[in-house]
Amino acid sequence: MSAIIAFFKKPFIRKYANYFIIALLTLVFGLLSATGSLKMGNQFLMEQIAIAVLLAVSLGMVVGFLGELSLGHAGFMCAGAFIGGKIAQMMVSAMGVSQNNILVLLVSLLVGGLTAALFGFIIGLPALRLRGDYLAIVTLAFGEIVRAVVMNLPDTMFGGTLGVETPRFDRKYFFVIALLMVLVCLAVTQNLMHSKHGRAIISIKDNEIAAKATGIDITRYKLFVFTISSFFAGVAGVLYSYTQSRVQSATFDYNYSIEILVMVVLGGMGSINGSMIAAALITFINVKLQTVLTGNLAVLQNVIYALILIAIVIYRNAPGLKGFREKYNSKTLLAWLKKKLGKGKVADAEATVVAAGVETVEKEEAKDE
Repeated sequence: MSAIIAFFKKPFIRKYANYFIIALLTLVFGLLSATGSLKMGNQFLMEQIAIAVLLAVSLGMVVGFLGELSLGHAGFMCAGAFIGGKIAQMMVSAMGVSQNNILVLLVSLLVGGLTAALFGFIIGLPALRLRGDYLAIVTLAFGEIVRAVVMNLPDTMFGGTLGVETPRFDRKYFFVIALLMVLVCLAVTQNLMHSKHGRAIISIKDNEIAAKATGIDITRYKLFVFTISSFFAGVAGVLYSYTQSRVQSATFDYNYSIEILVMVVLGGMGSINGSMIAAALITFINVKLQTVLTGNLAVLQNVIYALILIAIVIYRNAPGLKGFREKYNSKTLLAWLKKKLGKGKVADAEATVVAAGVETVEKEEAKDE
């Protein structure tokens, strides 16, 4: 037991604990899926969580670290989903390869991501010269324009209102691919933020004038972050298209962009682990509500979902609940565990909590207050 605790105390492990957790999840769920022990409903839920984490972490680069408000993330996701889905469809039909061909999936992920990145670069050139509400309006307009264009193009291109029919990759291995994409996104984001470039990006958020005075190329860094964020949104779009029999443009409206933004805000601005936890929690609630509330109760899905989100926001930000939050948090939980188990055996269980991202969320909350 002491050896395990000592292992989690190491700075390297504490710093990269989220990698180990996702790698462990990939291994465990990959084995369960390959052996058929994982139910289809649970597998679908985990796939949606992986996609949501990709979206939240990538948007967090722009909103949390760069400090710019973007409301068009669903637009980049839409571009990646349709281009990636169309490429996969063409490869299957023209080349005669199997739908389960890993090459088809990887090529569609790459092309979808690069397409979204190209859109991000093109939109970012003029848009990132704006700030605040103006940038939010431009990105929101972009998301709606992409959706409208895709819907109104000839049916031979993207299927019009019916959308594009996407290949069906083997469900036993698709979830593993999705988690691997999360690992790649996490590696890029975390290593970028811990580098000198990350410090330059954060300095732009803190004080743009001072950053420019020190010689930091503000436009170049903003464009770089915006492009990388768009790339992973496109990758998430391709993954999403593979979970649906047919991908439709109506899915990627401004409400979806707002939902992704909510994940970032609830997780804590500038918190990678917090965004991951919030994305997983919100997606879990959303999917479970869709599963439980069926038939005549389906109309209550959005109402209950909205009420839950409002309750979470109030809990995290209401000044009147500050005492309750301080009394019942991860630190008090650890103190209770130490008292129950005794002899300080769990004194370093805090490393595990930090790995899960809980402490990060609380630090962001304390900073905001």
